Amino acid sequence: MGLFSFTQEVAMDLGTANTIVICNGKMVVDEPSMVALDRRTDKVLAIGKSAREMDGKVHDNIRTIRPLREGVIADFYAAEQMMRGLIKMASNRSRWFTPSLRMVIGIPSGSTEVEIRAVRDSAEHAGGRDVYMIFEPMAAALGIGIDVQAPEGNMIVDIGGGTTEIAVISLGGIVSNKSIRIAGDDLTADIVDYMRRQHNVKVGERTAEQIKIHVGSALTTLQDPPEDYVVHGPNQMTALPMEVPVSYQEIAHCLDRTISKMEAAILSALEQTPPELYADIVHNGIYLTGGGALMRGLDKRLADKMNIAFHVAEDPLHAVARGTGVALKNIDKFNFLIR
Repeated sequence: MGLFSFTQEVAMDLGTANTIVICNGKMVVDEPSMVALDRRTDKVLAIGKSAREMDGKVHDNIRTIRPLREGVIADFYAAEQMMRGLIKMASNRSRWFTPSLRMVIGIPSGSTEVEIRAVRDSAEHAGGRDVYMIFEPMAAALGIGIDVQAPEGNMIVDIGGGTTEIAVISLGGIVSNKSIRIAGDDLTADIVDYMRRQHNVKVGERTAEQIKIHVGSALTTLQDPPEDYVVHGPNQMTALPMEVPVSYQEIAHCLDRTISKMEAAILSALEQTPPELYADIVHNGIYLTGGGALMRGLDKRLADKMNIAFHVAEDPLHAVARGTGVALKNIDKFNFLIR
């Protein structure tokens, strides 16, 4: 019946850094949110990994774009082309016609009406007929396997590329939430800045991202510290090549300010939580999801600061995507989906 199914169901976690597409309950596409376009014709040259490999290495006729900034669509055309390309990758079977799509898309919980509208328009242009949205912390909770309909409070902190989403969930709704535009991208920018100031070496976004992955840490003392990461780049003054070993303690100092802002946001969301739910959260602990949850020592630092246990989800990068997949299967049952 594959040839004659008229609707195809697609769940999408549209992220600032990565976009994940789920078809038939399977994760079929997990690509960086990036598009390479020809400057003269606006033709799409590459999407996802191949576009990221071009990033920072292009000539005048090619531009690489990240269509989403801070969880919000910043470039309509590029976002629509990216969605199209990723959906095409997901359904690689040859069909005689393109089926109409039923989509569930994860969006930041702090999205304004205009931003929600932007995602919906892009999805419809990319071929979506029934488009539903779900707030990312809600999707993350579903992805971890929390019963969101139950009358008990659960707190999710989803640290993505562009936004950090903090939400208390109970009875299938978000009770108190805080969405701040401080997340993985800001940590990367901190590292670029630090390398320039402290070591006098120029690094690009991709190198900074590698430093963050290899030696990123939220604490200056770790149980099993990572080895120093060696960075190669030009000296700012002389433009001669330099080789700088970077340790995790340095990076912990350089990221301290941004992580403190995240701490403040979590405390502020806890302040707005009704006391009964607060008791549940202290009992259940707080769940960390998103790429930022992989930062070494982050759970320990937050737990020490707030005296509440923090649990890192077992596959934090894909929690939101799995949750959108769950929502797709239960569209009729979940009334918190946004039409």
